[in-house]
Amino acid sequence: MERQNKTSVTIFLLHGLDGYPVFYFIFFLLCLIMYIVILLGNSFLITVSILDSHLHTPMYFFLSNLSFLDICYTSASIPMLLVNFLSEEKSISFIGCGIQMFFSFAMGSTECVLLAIMAYDRYLAICKPLRYPIIMNKGLGVTLVTSCWMAGGLTSVIQTTLTMKLSFCGNIIDYLTCEILAVLKLSCDDISLNVTVLMISNIFIILIPGAFIIISYFFILITILRINSVEGRKKSFSTCSSHLTVVIMFYGTALFMYMKPESKDSHATDELIALFYAVVIPMLNPIIYSLRNKDVKAAVKKLSKNIFSQST
Repeated sequence: MERQNKTSVTIFLLHGLDGYPVFYFIFFLLCLIMYIVILLGNSFLITVSILDSHLHTPMYFFLSNLSFLDICYTSASIPMLLVNFLSEEKSISFIGCGIQMFFSFAMGSTECVLLAIMAYDRYLAICKPLRYPIIMNKGLGVTLVTSCWMAGGLTSVIQTTLTMKLSFCGNIIDYLTCEILAVLKLSCDDISLNVTVLMISNIFIILIPGAFIIISYFFILITILRINSVEGRKKSFSTCSSHLTVVIMFYGTALFMYMKPESKDSHATDELIALFYAVVIPMLNPIIYSLRNKDVKAAVKKLSKNIFSQST
């Protein structure tokens, strides 16, 4: 493709789903409803985990961090997305683009690693139940979560800095948000370093944690199959079924977005899948963990009774 002259970019125009303007208002309503559900659902899970002492365990500590991550991840892009769905000039400032890119990449990267740690937590709980309280203590839990946030933040700082230092030949991003791959396409400079660093990041942030999750669940499955009673198998599997469901949705979409070959014919489909990744999955997380978790249901009933008794 022939490059234009370098320009000093102060604003980016977001032309994602540009061929479907008739659906903008529908997209706006759907995203608004789902964003409200994300805020309420994840805030609800965090609140319940804090208020109920029975949920003061490593599993719910990790789950609370996952809920907080989902709130931060969606808040980095959805409010601006909602505004742009209703405005004629769908734009974002250069600085705003960098901030959005940083937080989106940081939260997404952190979540990838956190899901792997949650798989390790389930592995210890099911495969080594007697040693679980000793190994997965509060100190280790805090250390692991802190490492997740640091890994995600550091990765995002590197990626965002390398991207925003580039010179750009235009300012029209053919995407709904300031997604890093879409912004790189506008660069006039050699982006081989960016692509190399991004691929290395994908290995450490997506592939290695993904492989760790697969290995963890392989041993979990073997342990569950060794349980003699059907009831015991169901009980053991129920403790990790919610996490496994979230992992399949999250990693499946992430691998499709960042590891598949590019295709011009599937661009609109890619954007809709990206929208699913950014909005639908964070909305479903608290629903999955609430509906399929007896501890959360019991905590909700207990808190509801306490609130009702106090009000009367």
